[in-house]
Amino acid sequence: MKHLIRHRLELSALLLAVTIPGACVPGALKRSGTAPLPAGSNPFFSESTLPFHAPRFDLIRNEHYEPALEEGMRQELAEIDAIAKQTDAATFDNTIVAMEKSGALLGRTAQAFFGVIGANTNDTLQKVQDVEAPKLAAHNDAIYLNDQLYLRVKSVYDRRASSGLTPEQLALVERYDRDFVRAGAQLSEADKVHMRSINQELSKLSTDFSNKLLAGTKTGALVVDNVSQLDGLTEAEIITAAEAAKERGLTGKWVLPLRNTTQQPAQAELKNRAVRRKLFELSTLRTSRGDSSDTKSTIRRMSQLRAEKAQLLGYPTWAAYALVTQGAKTPENAVKLLTDLVPPATARAREEAADMQKLIDSQGGGFKLQPWDWQYYSEQVRKAKYDLDESQIMPYFELNSVLQNGVFFAANKMYGLTFKERHDIPVYHPDVRVFEVFDADGSSLALFYADYFKRDNKSGGAWMDQFVDQSRLTGWKPVVYNVANFTKPAAGQPALLTYDDVTTMFHEFGHALHGMFSRVGYPTLSGTNVPRDFVEFPSQFNEHWAMEPTVFANYAKHHQTGAPMPQALVDKIKLSRSFNQGFAFTELLGASLLDFAWHTLPPGTTPSDVDAFEAASLKRFNVAMPEVPPRYRSTYFSHIWDGGYSAGYYAYTWSEVLDDDAYAWFKEHGGMTRANGTRFRDMILSRGGTEDAATLYRTFRGRDPNVDALLEERGLKGGTTQ
Repeated sequence: MKHLIRHRLELSALLLAVTIPGACVPGALKRSGTAPLPAGSNPFFSESTLPFHAPRFDLIRNEHYEPALEEGMRQELAEIDAIAKQTDAATFDNTIVAMEKSGALLGRTAQAFFGVIGANTNDTLQKVQDVEAPKLAAHNDAIYLNDQLYLRVKSVYDRRASSGLTPEQLALVERYDRDFVRAGAQLSEADKVHMRSINQELSKLSTDFSNKLLAGTKTGALVVDNVSQLDGLTEAEIITAAEAAKERGLTGKWVLPLRNTTQQPAQAELKNRAVRRKLFELSTLRTSRGDSSDTKSTIRRMSQLRAEKAQLLGYPTWAAYALVTQGAKTPENAVKLLTDLVPPATARAREEAADMQKLIDSQGGGFKLQPWDWQYYSEQVRKAKYDLDESQIMPYFELNSVLQNGVFFAANKMYGLTFKERHDIPVYHPDVRVFEVFDADGSSLALFYADYFKRDNKSGGAWMDQFVDQSRLTGWKPVVYNVANFTKPAAGQPALLTYDDVTTMFHEFGHALHGMFSRVGYPTLSGTNVPRDFVEFPSQFNEHWAMEPTVFANYAKHHQTGAPMPQALVDKIKLSRSFNQGFAFTELLGASLLDFAWHTLPPGTTPSDVDAFEAASLKRFNVAMPEVPPRYRSTYFSHIWDGGYSAGYYAYTWSEVLDDDAYAWFKEHGGMTRANGTRFRDMILSRGGTEDAATLYRTFRGRDPNVDALLEERGLKGGTTQ
């Protein structure tokens, strides 16, 4: 089980927290003024009796996490010590399998803790995180830098070819040896001391970054005193902004909370240019104002420590260390993919900018297009070109219909899955819904939690993770969750989504399917425990079914009348899908290359000026466009500083090559059929990390992937505007 804890410490986007006085504590209801439970009543200390071993959020309180984490670490170290000190010769069963079984208490506690920290944190949990994060880092070092234990792992590894292991067992042994070596098991004692020190400091800095980011994001929200400043927003959006202000004690005002990205959705609608600019500046400066939420010193130190850690392990840079286990293998390969795509992306973006400048000039604007203008004028250009804007289509994208009649319907068509909502499974917040998932043969497959609405105490963005991991070793089935940050409607109002929100739901459910369909023997190889540049493949692939005609027709219905979206409007959406792709791809490539700029720095070369370094890096990669800033600037780039994507944000583009190429295979073989879905499930989704990812894909596709399908899907093939 410890591998899963290590995975969550290093890779999970959920090591985030923010202080929200009075925020709802984990559990079905807020509990205030409750006395600590008597000794022995901590619900983590025994396996959950709920279906699928789901967390007992009806019993779990703030004060349960810290003692359970502490006791979980103590128990696992005792188990590891017993494994390491065995006198019998090391075997697959008494060493590798024994480690897979270790740390049960720590595993179930950490999975619940990290889930709640990301989605429903509070000041008490933040303090727990501050205390426990460095202890958990030290705990992992105590395992991976244990000389006796590594000698046993190495013994099994060295004899793996003659031990009669199955292919999956062989993959597990190789994973263990690799992880020990990459953690520093072969270092000298002096270097191990240095490694422990680096890991301790990185753990503290990661927590520091996440706390600063969430605090800065909250305080950076746009607050307006006069509703006229929100001219352009719909009536429902204005009501929601008033409710957001009221929740913050700002009655009589309006609040637009920040999303985690650079550009903010409201910029597409706000007519007041000064307000658009203020919102943009609040977003881009949220953590670089020189105040208590400023992250510049934090990220500079993190980049330096990562470079030092890589050097200790024999690599020239952090990126070189990070990518050796990924599909890309080297930073040079990943950067080449990205930079090869820069010319068509920026060429299209410049065409788009020119179209908007013409519109501004025709309206007598008298100004040059700026980044805070892009969303607003691109919507006008889209409306002019395609007679389409978000206000036309959002009434047809009601959240529950998208979920039930879109996301779930597609999973039924492709894989035969059915879903039943469970109201008897406790949740950590009233907004969370739980569904039992049934396979095509009627057998129970998994539990799925859906938590879609934005809260001030929820981390930004959208993600998938698991409360329980599938494993034949334990006999447990997966308990999977999706989290997003869609705008919560005011009471009595429907939850209407943008088309981007719709694709986000399909995307995150693609991750969920990857977890649900896992048919793996050992937890370390289960579900989404695959290379970072492969993990986004199933999720991005699943996005394609949002526009599949039979699926779209089933969910895109007017929330009031139930009428299907008129075909003329559907056609406009299809025609406009390649619209603004120059912007979208350029901001993505900018962020991906900025990640590499930080993580290809050798030790001792930390930039003194973060802003200047960022600007110079974008220019060096030929992706600098003043009108198109990166999707994330360095100071709030959560993916790479505390979300497990350091030197890995390129994975979205690398995986997009795979997902579009795989979708092309589906189109070549009859499209969305059960037979094709079964093949994809059996050859990709169910396999976890049991085989090399490139081999899995090559076996499925019959060849290696190429970028042709990506360029076609993005509308960038040939370099002309569509």
